[in-house]
Order: sequence, then structure tokens, then C-alpha cells
Amino acid sequence: MDFYERVRRVCLEIPSGKAATYGQIALLCGKPKNSRQVGYALRTGRAGEGLCAHRVVNASGILSGAHAFAAPDMQKEMLEAEGVEVCRTEKGWQVDLKKYGWKHTTEDAERFYYMFQQQAGKAGCLAEEEN
Repeated sequence: MDFYERVRRVCLEIPSGKAATYGQIALLCGKPKNSRQVGYALRTGRAGEGLCAHRVVNASGILSGAHAFAAPDMQKEMLEAEGVEVCRTEKGWQVDLKKYGWKHTTEDAERFYYMFQQQAGKAGCLAEEEN
């Protein structure tokens, strides 16, 4: 399973009314240093369509994906529609991650790990069958 598919799977799990960070998604995908690649996947659509990309913010809770939305404040408006408070700061619109951050569990991380390992095993088996 490629990284972009992993990003898609993790993003689909972010609950409504919560925000996750690019780094958190990268970590759950098994690539903790690839937070910029998560942003790229969401911005370019490589992670697929229909994702709740508005729920993804930077490590400080700053809404940093405005250029990926149809209007500059669309991400803010979508979060607020889900009950997430977004406050204006000198660095930009910000979500309080202590209050609204997605607190994934160890069980969530293990589930993703095993899901990705299982998919990698299936891909390996398919490649062997083709040879």
C-alpha cells in the first residue's frame, strides 16, 4: 500500500468535530518524518477525493491549508460547522488542539499498523503470483 493510500485511510478516521495534525497522520501512516508529504497528498488529491482535509492542521493548530480550498476561510467555516472553535491569532486561524485535537489511541495506531502490514503482504503475494 503506498503512502497516499495510507493517508486516505487515516484521514477517513478523523472524527467530526476534531482536528488532526499533518505530523500525527504521518506518524499513523508509519512515516513520522513525512508531514509535508501528507500536506502534498491532501492538496493535490493524491490521497483521494471526499476526504475531510479541513480537519487537518499544522502542529500548532494553525489552519495552513487555505490554498487547497475554494475560498480562503472555507477550512475555518467547515471546522466551525462541526463545532470546532477557531480563533484568530497573529499566526493565523488556530484550533485549540488540547480541546479539539484528535486523541487517537494506542489501539488505533496498532490497528493502522496491522492494516498496512496486511495490505503490504497482500501486495507482495500478488507480485509473486504475477511472476
